[in-house]
Amino acid sequence: MKLIPLVVDLDGTLLRSDMLLESGFSFVRHNPSRLLAPVAWLLGGKAHLKAQLAGAVSIDVATLPYDKQVLEFLQKEKASGRPLILATASHLNHAQAIANHLGLFDRVFATSGKLNLSASKKRDVLVAEYGNKGFDYAGNSRDDLTVWAAARKAYVVSPELGVAAAANRLGNVAQVITPPSQPIRAWAKQLRLHQWIKNALLFVPLLASHRVGEINLLVAGLLAFLLFGLCASSVYLLNDLLDLEDDRQHPKKCLRPLASGAVPIKAALLVFPVLLITAFAGAAWWLPWPFTLALACYYALTLAYSLVLKRIMTIDVIALALLYTVRIVAGAFAFNINLTFWMLAFSMFLFLSLALVKRYAELRELRAQGNGALTAGRGYSPEDLAMISSLGAASGYLAVLVLALYIQDQQTMAQYQYPKMIWLACPLLLYWITRTWMLTHRGRMHDDPVVFAMKDRNSLLTGVCFAIVFWLAA
Repeated sequence: MKLIPLVVDLDGTLLRSDMLLESGFSFVRHNPSRLLAPVAWLLGGKAHLKAQLAGAVSIDVATLPYDKQVLEFLQKEKASGRPLILATASHLNHAQAIANHLGLFDRVFATSGKLNLSASKKRDVLVAEYGNKGFDYAGNSRDDLTVWAAARKAYVVSPELGVAAAANRLGNVAQVITPPSQPIRAWAKQLRLHQWIKNALLFVPLLASHRVGEINLLVAGLLAFLLFGLCASSVYLLNDLLDLEDDRQHPKKCLRPLASGAVPIKAALLVFPVLLITAFAGAAWWLPWPFTLALACYYALTLAYSLVLKRIMTIDVIALALLYTVRIVAGAFAFNINLTFWMLAFSMFLFLSLALVKRYAELRELRAQGNGALTAGRGYSPEDLAMISSLGAASGYLAVLVLALYIQDQQTMAQYQYPKMIWLACPLLLYWITRTWMLTHRGRMHDDPVVFAMKDRNSLLTGVCFAIVFWLAA
């Protein structure tokens, strides 16, 4: 007996992603100067846009986030001898590459030429080929409702909001496949709420000015902390959208919610501008305008880092150091406190050291895996480890030197009752920098170094002792 074919959709069904968005972000990442080109292509229709993107980018289909439950289901159906058909609105180049990679499908129908194979157009092609009710169909979106209506059986996979109920009304739903998910946890991880701890750097100018007891400044600081966090989360979303290809080739970053498909690309596209607008609107309304300017500089630098700077050797770590320093500058603006030469010089050298720590940790992990090539999306190879550690340790020790020179400054002597007491902070900082680099060298640095410092007991104890020294000096 001839088995009825099972037709499977790609985007959102077999794949926990969307090939049009995947190829779009890949194009923007590799061609930032041609950011508006896809908009011009869209004027020629969706099929034209997909054809242009398919010809302009190369997607590694082996690393795409396939739905494991759907794959297992298809493998069982294939083993039973059932014909499997891939029918998708994605471009034929991408669909065929995926079919070749998986080795499951007997035929592929996809967008090509001027035909955008979605909704009713997909239904018409399938009905013309197999007849009305002559096929089963697996899909996930509202566009699939018209195809399910012409299918014998409907398989509903990870349905969009309201789609499952609409599909049930058709009366032919055979199975609903919903992968286990933890959306709140996935979003918390994707927004990197744990990284907000770096925004504690905003309070450094307040601590240095000895005005922590002023309630109005503390309120301003908490508001600045929240708004900076929203802006940072928006940036993380955009950065991960642009870095999908590189993240999927990384042993740990491939587990990020966007890279793994736990957070939909479409949802991220909606959330990141909302977070960004909220951050800037709040900053403009409640805080001094220089803080808003600093926030804009942070966003612009982060965007430049994501698009270009992160792939340029040395420039990338300087940009990272500046991103840390901008937080201190923004804090000074939020509190209306003047920044000193010493604070800026100290921050520059210390944060450059920490940026190099981050890069060293990534490269060391690659070397441990036996990878000697250039890192994906970066300008380094594991052979650079010795040089990076030398530069990083030297930069950290220069921060200690700046601190020592600060003690001899006339303004420092006037500001503190016992300025010589600050000398005790120098060995504490030497200890912390040396220990941080030793742990990194031993492969025990798995976080952003600032986040690590906020979690590490020894670092916290050193920070408390550091603060006590300055309190005694005052």
